[in-house]
Amino acid sequence: MKPDSFTQKRHFIITLGKLLHKFGATAYRLENHLINVSRFLEVQASFVITPTSLTFVLFNVEDQQEHNFIVRVRPGDIDLGALSRTNELVDELSSGQRTLAEAIERLNEIPNKPSPYSQFLTFLGFGASSGAFAMLMHTSWNDVFWSTLLGFFVFLLVIWAEKSKSVANMLEPLSSIVAAVGASAITLIDPAINAPLVILSSIIVFIPGLSLTTGLSELAERNLISGTAKIMDALMTMFKLYFGAILGLTLGSLLWGSVEKVDVELVPQWTQWLAVLILSMSLVIIFKARPRHAFWGILCGFIAFGSSFWAANYVGVALSAFVGSFTVGAYSNLFARFLKAPATVVMLQGLVVLVPGSKVYIGLNSMVTGSQIVQTEQIGSQTFLIFMSLVAGLIFANVAVRPRSSL
Repeated sequence: MKPDSFTQKRHFIITLGKLLHKFGATAYRLENHLINVSRFLEVQASFVITPTSLTFVLFNVEDQQEHNFIVRVRPGDIDLGALSRTNELVDELSSGQRTLAEAIERLNEIPNKPSPYSQFLTFLGFGASSGAFAMLMHTSWNDVFWSTLLGFFVFLLVIWAEKSKSVANMLEPLSSIVAAVGASAITLIDPAINAPLVILSSIIVFIPGLSLTTGLSELAERNLISGTAKIMDALMTMFKLYFGAILGLTLGSLLWGSVEKVDVELVPQWTQWLAVLILSMSLVIIFKARPRHAFWGILCGFIAFGSSFWAANYVGVALSAFVGSFTVGAYSNLFARFLKAPATVVMLQGLVVLVPGSKVYIGLNSMVTGSQIVQTEQIGSQTFLIFMSLVAGLIFANVAVRPRSSL
């Protein structure tokens, strides 16, 4: 059999890195994974990964030449199904089930594979995630209903953005403007709603709490460039969303005035568990997880919420995030070990339940307007401590249960 050429190996490594970045792999995990793949292929290599650029340095032992490849990229979107298929392909290559040529051909097919969920299911997922978040915030059924409805409208904007580059560039502020104008109009027929909370719930899919957490995780791993860039990008997204919400509420007030809020009965406490179920199912669809991993992702959401809910009774809300993220990290590593899939596939779905991205938005609103969307004490310090607890929990989990895969 003809040995694989350096050109084939270089092509595979570079294509693999570009695709994994596109599918949402974090910088430090992607760098470690590419190093492991390069060692298997017997190629000396080093990598520098950031949210907007990829740098590959590959050394050809045969001709003693160094090959550099630098490419400008956009921050990747989360596609857990494609991430899992790519990892599965690397495992097949390393175990000898596929040749390098076959792996390259299969690698080029993965990005073109359609989502396992129809556009209608994704439409339902957007609306359901908004309603589930409102339910988690222990608000009224009125807020849950209108948040779901506005979540559907936000998805229509996402579809529009896929067909228009100009709309894609302003998707976040446009979504919050539409949601705010809509919420302002809804108060005319339903003065019982908490308009700011309905706005936050309807755009919850854009709140970059997960990006902030992964950015801090990368800083903890000493990946300073990528971590800093990801945090700044997340903060700018937060500012755009909040600006759009303020502008939309102002426009609504100018168009049809403001209505005094009417108090209404809140949803019962037990609905939090229903909200976790709906939110976890929605995330399976939005993150495009493979159907065979759906149950494990939903279970991770319950593990995250249940462990943090239990720990809050003993160590407080902020430190309960440490228990939650530790449990999620350990569970994800066990999932990767026994089901031979990236730990990220279920970890992200658990972290979304824990990350306090919404609290950053709420704190920003309190700082700018002086009013609170929900009654929460010490929102700023509590949010910071939760983020630190999440990062620490993941680090400790990787020590307690060693991850099988670098992804």
